[in-house]
Amino acid sequence: MPFLQELSRKAPLAETLAGGKVRCLACAHRCLTAPGGTGRCGVRFNEGGTLKAPWGYISGAAEDPIEKKPFYHVLPGASTLSFGMFGCNFRCGFCQNWQIAGIRAAGRLSPLKTSPVELASQAVAAEARVLVSTYNEPLITCEWAAAVFSAAKESKLLTGFVSNGYATPEAASFLKPVLDLWKVDLKCFDEENYRKVCGGELSKVLEGIKIILGSGFWTEIVTLVIPGFNDSDKEIGAMADFLSGLSKDIPWHLTAFHPDYLMTGTPPTPQDTLYRAREIAASKGMRYVYCGNIPGAAGQDTVCPSCGLELIKREGFSVKRNLIGEKGTCACGANIPGVWA
Repeated sequence: MPFLQELSRKAPLAETLAGGKVRCLACAHRCLTAPGGTGRCGVRFNEGGTLKAPWGYISGAAEDPIEKKPFYHVLPGASTLSFGMFGCNFRCGFCQNWQIAGIRAAGRLSPLKTSPVELASQAVAAEARVLVSTYNEPLITCEWAAAVFSAAKESKLLTGFVSNGYATPEAASFLKPVLDLWKVDLKCFDEENYRKVCGGELSKVLEGIKIILGSGFWTEIVTLVIPGFNDSDKEIGAMADFLSGLSKDIPWHLTAFHPDYLMTGTPPTPQDTLYRAREIAASKGMRYVYCGNIPGAAGQDTVCPSCGLELIKREGFSVKRNLIGEKGTCACGANIPGVWA
């Protein structure tokens, strides 16, 4: 992308090595580049022995309900200002934002120059309560995101990542002072498919989820359920076993696939497949499992696992009823994990 030279700064998340080489620490690829080289994301590059990363622009921004991210256990009904960048450290064949995530496609687009203060001010003007880095992978621009989120904190906004979870301890530590929420995609539970279809490693995603949870970020998980790719009872069960082993209170969103990008020949996810997956997750002890991407589907509401009371009723991205108070408790006294105020 021709604008990168101008709209980049020295990246703190890097290790300087002999011979002008640098190792990037922003994601689990830990790319090693020589001068003139570029990481797998296509936007972090070695300029004369210094790692440079994007700064001072976005690909776009939009006001979205927080349920669209999706975060179901954060400020129900709140508005977010969501912004994206360009590039990605994965190459998912089912990517729904390939126009900005793919370097070749994104190279034909123009950046929108801005500053952290301008983005935070835009969020305040929109009466958003959360500022979110999304649409492409935010880890590859986490220095810029940290600056934006620092400005957001001055305006008392919450901040969030919508991410593939390819996190490192270094990135999590760097972001911890200014990042509150982290939505992670768990795309499948098969190492070969992760490599072949997504360009990543399952083991590193699982480690990333552990890092994110262990660092204290509010975390919700999303799995796009794709027919013939990750929808078998065995694979759904393996994902549920892993997540329940970390915490049975992690909200898990099972969303329907719609043909896109390189997988236009794969059929949409049947509604019954999501219901079956949700039943498997519940059988493994997961307390908050949601179905999404199918209008009118069941499984969108938050229900108290102790007494069965329907606490938050949703229709699509709209909240129709919310009985959870700011302290996050049900009328029965049970605590519902989340960020409610």
